[in-house]
Amino acid sequence: MSDLSAPGFPEEEVRQRARAGTAAAFPPPGSYGQVLFGAERPGGGPEADVLDALRIVPPVFVPQRLAKLIDLGREPDYRDVELTTDIGGFTSALPVYVSATGSTRAAGGDLGLALGRQAGALGLPMVIGENIVPVNGYGRLGEAADRALLGRLRAYTEHLPDGLGGVAVQQSTEDADAEVWNLVYSDPAALPLLESGRLAFELKVGQGAKPGLGGMTVLDAAAAARLGDRYGLDPVFGEDGRVLRASTPGTFTAEILRQQVRLMRNNFPRARVWVKLHPGRDVAEAARVAAEAGADAVTVDGAEGGTGWAPGAFPAQVGLPLGECLRRLAAAGPPPCLLVSGRMWEGGRAVKSLALGARAVGLGRAALLAAAEDPEAGLIRFADCLALELRLLISALGKYTPAALERADVWSPEFPG
Repeated sequence: MSDLSAPGFPEEEVRQRARAGTAAAFPPPGSYGQVLFGAERPGGGPEADVLDALRIVPPVFVPQRLAKLIDLGREPDYRDVELTTDIGGFTSALPVYVSATGSTRAAGGDLGLALGRQAGALGLPMVIGENIVPVNGYGRLGEAADRALLGRLRAYTEHLPDGLGGVAVQQSTEDADAEVWNLVYSDPAALPLLESGRLAFELKVGQGAKPGLGGMTVLDAAAAARLGDRYGLDPVFGEDGRVLRASTPGTFTAEILRQQVRLMRNNFPRARVWVKLHPGRDVAEAARVAAEAGADAVTVDGAEGGTGWAPGAFPAQVGLPLGECLRRLAAAGPPPCLLVSGRMWEGGRAVKSLALGARAVGLGRAALLAAAEDPEAGLIRFADCLALELRLLISALGKYTPAALERADVWSPEFPG
């Protein structure tokens, strides 16, 4: 029946599933480690993104500019905007952090080290993502230094200016089995961060790329044999030896999350506590629970977030867009330090997020692409451009710090305020 057709229906996608079976639920396995997925916009246009549809609306009357003029003794301009921001207990040179990159091939090896070096040099907080220790080792026992957690930690700290930045080490279910936080907390290599208040542990509840699922990667036969006792393995790709490696997402109720945060504060009293949430329908309630339990920062990944491997149905159809997350968080009262991520790459989207209640925004795909473009200075130049845009936009609003931004600074017909 090859001549059968169905105009207006996704015919080729159906035929691909008929040919490939379970493999068709995922991007082509050969693209793993080379393509950063999840940035596509449902509907295919900017109008589908609530955050992009917002406009930044400068006022006519700018009393904060007058106050700045009096303070400086001259007319202020965009260069007078001060971008230094407290992020989850760390001092950051910008209202920006580098989002979690874990054990995926795209973030491993030399690229992961380049990312760490440049983030450190910039004084931006950086999250070291999940599953690195169970997959690549910690780095004390001869594991490949470029892929182990200790290698990333050292690459960052060796370039970090005094008083700026900090590292948040993420832990998921499998990481807990490997006692990742215990390893870091007791490691002499982490002592300078610990003593300067620049070490955090981030509890991963979920992620934007695949809400409700754990981390996923593609393994060859040799790696699958090595990791089969730690992860769920599923031969969804057929006969070529590659398998899907799936982490468990963890099980949470409000009380479990509350007790997890309290346990972190009790067991690691010198480390900051961060909690990362996926864009669930109850994201505002979860953020409230984490903040009230004592989290120093709550990170929310919008559905646009994530650099990792995910089933094709998830990026386009699962999870709340970041704009809707921000709306719900604002309505409920956002946590004191809200960090957000989701297709951040330029100043406009960042300023809108800050105006809607975020303290800082996370760079994921953008940071990896910039570091890949130039492993020595690509992320540094990218951050310079972003900082200029932030200063221009914040100054245009008659304000001179990111913290001064507010809901009235943005508008759209669907988000009138």
